[in-house]
Amino acid sequence: MLVDSHCHLDRLVENASGTVEDVLQRARNRGVERFLCIATSLDTFKDVNDLAKLYQDVYCTAGVHPLQKDSFSVDFQRLVEQANQPKVVAVGETGLDYYYSPENADWQKQSLRLHIQAAREVSKPLIIHTRDAKEDTLAILKEEKAEQIGGVLHCFTESLEMAEAAIEMGFYISFSGIITFKTATALRDVVARLPIERLLVETDCPWLAPVPYRGKENQPSFVVEVAQQMADIFELSLNELAKITTQNFYSLFPTCQT
Repeated sequence: MLVDSHCHLDRLVENASGTVEDVLQRARNRGVERFLCIATSLDTFKDVNDLAKLYQDVYCTAGVHPLQKDSFSVDFQRLVEQANQPKVVAVGETGLDYYYSPENADWQKQSLRLHIQAAREVSKPLIIHTRDAKEDTLAILKEEKAEQIGGVLHCFTESLEMAEAAIEMGFYISFSGIITFKTATALRDVVARLPIERLLVETDCPWLAPVPYRGKENQPSFVVEVAQQMADIFELSLNELAKITTQNFYSLFPTCQT
């Protein structure tokens, strides 16, 4: 059985993939047993929380994406209140994205610090988005004592050195459909050199559909292709890889196993 450790069910286009129920059932039919639906703003938190409350196998997070500056007024208490909801298992996604929005670096760093503080207050791990911001991301994680609650660097595309540094702080590394792309040879090399007991698989749907679904709306059932690619890298069967990464997910998010 597999887990989609990072998806945006609230962002699916219903007329493209069917209803959320259709999408979830399609994934269940392929052996996906849990779904972590990721929040990207405080204002849309209700959407992901409602989905988590509606479906027993869906869990969610509370947080503000680093590219959502206009929707976040640094309301720490509101973030903590959302993070304390019963089916919320993590804080994020938060982080730093200097690829798309370097002009907002100061705000992003402030937001990341607040998210780490909130995660420590509610004792829940972090979902970290990081792109072209290796030094600042690692520095802030260390300065704010993120190792006390851990988390995951999701949809990882950065260097081996960054992944290893995050793992030393107790973080997991999650890979998406990007590892199936023909151009992702270097990223597959990173996967191969990491300890498998610290790895997760995800879709980040509705974006980044893996091969052979490039150009289509991504959905949780496609996590099978991500897992198969990772299994091939480690020369394991799909079932073996699924068992390991699913156990990793439950080690990080134990309440999702109930």
